[in-house]
Amino acid sequence: MADEQREIEMEVLRYNPEEDAEPHYQSYTVPFSNDTSVMQGLQYIKDHLDGSLTFRWSCRMAVCGSCGKMVDGVPHLSCKTFLRDYYPGKVRIEPLAHFPIVRDLAVDQTDFLEKLEKIKPYIIRDEAKPLAEGTYNQTPAELDRFKQYSMCINCLLCYAACPQYGLNPEFTGPAALALLHRYNADSRDQGKAERMPVINAEEGVWGCTLVGYCSEVCPKQVDPAGAVNQNKINSTMDYFLRFLAPRGASHS
Repeated sequence: MADEQREIEMEVLRYNPEEDAEPHYQSYTVPFSNDTSVMQGLQYIKDHLDGSLTFRWSCRMAVCGSCGKMVDGVPHLSCKTFLRDYYPGKVRIEPLAHFPIVRDLAVDQTDFLEKLEKIKPYIIRDEAKPLAEGTYNQTPAELDRFKQYSMCINCLLCYAACPQYGLNPEFTGPAALALLHRYNADSRDQGKAERMPVINAEEGVWGCTLVGYCSEVCPKQVDPAGAVNQNKINSTMDYFLRFLAPRGASHS
């Protein structure tokens, strides 16, 4: 039966920096039905078994991106990952890899937020058009150039999946580079020259080793690996155009 009640063991990483010398695992037996998500399992633990468990969540609809966890070692949005898929075995829940733990399953996102600010994730205009002149119109083809990359919800699953970010935290990372590409590809934007230093830097696109796991785990099919590849081409063109363009001239 689809609504049959069963029980599963959830092994959850716990860490309170004020009390624990290092992280440890704690197991809970959680009832579930066919449509019980991992996030609902965590909520059951917090509501009925251990109110001290800390984790992030918000919308429950795979929109906000706040409920990312490592589920059996794979980055997932816990709201769209179901306990039924791990039954009859146990399921291990951990905070997203490669980020410092604040407490239990909540990680410190400061590094990503600083990288996000650095790529200037907003439309830049040399001179803004007066409101009286109306909106900036786009053709369907112009929209298609960046729409896929605008679907990013900043869930950080791609960072947890990225081995290069794990080895080198200075690497700008998949989501930030995909969002950078989103704005550079937008016909309304004129800020590409301001973002090229981020692309060209050692910790920019050339820091990527093209594993591609970031695109595999993305819940919105953003394809950050594809964005990085395109910007390796853009970075190469930018390098050679410096020798071809007259001194002081700009190129787009």
